[in-house]
Amino acid sequence: MGRRTGIVVGGAVLVAAAVGAGALVFGGGGADAQGGDGARTPETVEVTRGDLVKSTTVDGKIDFAQRRAVKAAVAGTVTVAAKEGTTVTRGQALYERDDKPVTLLYGPVPAFREMKVGARGSDVLQLERNLVALGYGQRLYVDPRYDRDTEAAVKQWQKSLNRTPTGRVGQGDVVFQPEEVTVVRADAALADQVAPDTPVLTVAATRPVVRADLAQNEASLTARGTKVEVTLPSGATKSGKIAGTAPSAEPNDGQPAAQDTITVEITLDGGAAAVAGEDAKATASVRFVSESRRGVLIVPVEAVVALRGTDGGYGLQVVDDAGSRMVRVETGMTADGRIEVSGPQVRAGLKVGVATE
Repeated sequence: MGRRTGIVVGGAVLVAAAVGAGALVFGGGGADAQGGDGARTPETVEVTRGDLVKSTTVDGKIDFAQRRAVKAAVAGTVTVAAKEGTTVTRGQALYERDDKPVTLLYGPVPAFREMKVGARGSDVLQLERNLVALGYGQRLYVDPRYDRDTEAAVKQWQKSLNRTPTGRVGQGDVVFQPEEVTVVRADAALADQVAPDTPVLTVAATRPVVRADLAQNEASLTARGTKVEVTLPSGATKSGKIAGTAPSAEPNDGQPAAQDTITVEITLDGGAAAVAGEDAKATASVRFVSESRRGVLIVPVEAVVALRGTDGGYGLQVVDDAGSRMVRVETGMTADGRIEVSGPQVRAGLKVGVATE
């Protein structure tokens, strides 16, 4: 904050050093000191009524929600690589390994074993639900048992994929995901050899989000449902809310993301339409509100005077036709160089002195 000249009030000087949040020190005769005949009229501003908002603004990127890696379950060669930006739905291939499709099916339980006659479990139940949804379970009673009817339905499905109708679903033949996915990155290229647990592609939900990183000490801003304001690369401003936190994405150079940040995913009001036509590679800005006060009396920080004496406290130098006088005030929240004030003698429209630069 720059140097300030003193303001003479009732023969006393408002010291030019800033105190606390920019307040000035008043050394004259208390909160009710009157302006003298020799006092010069200070520059003034009006007390206004309005809103104060404390906020943090960080960079963000348009992305898709819930990024996660799809890893190879068995060793093989990638014979058809995933295409970035593709939306894959139930029954479609995510990629091909050894000239065989690795098919997306819906369900929360991962495919962790070969499924065949005699198997029981929630993975079997998921498989049967998908077979019915794909139209291959006319005779199928959906339950956790892999029986002959399940085998028959699987053979029908395998024939439709031009695969040998074994009636068994091998480990690595299918990938279970909760819903349709968008391929956001191909981690393995055509002809790459993949081993078990090797990332083949990165997928995400089809819902667009804005991802932004906050410092660890700003964790209070990351609560699910917190409202934010996003300025998109085009300059359009959209409202949204935090859907949750997510693992930090690795930057393009492949170096690990910073561990001292929290990545949040923000859904925009209007969904996919809100980001239609936006440049996903450009930077957006995200404004998080940490505190707000609505409909309060506000003055510039420079107008508040720290009162000397045993009582201390703060005041405003009121200037009107009768001269100038000091009135005691209570101070509240500060933001953007303005401060909340209150007191029985303070109202909107009142003119108060401010220090000059």
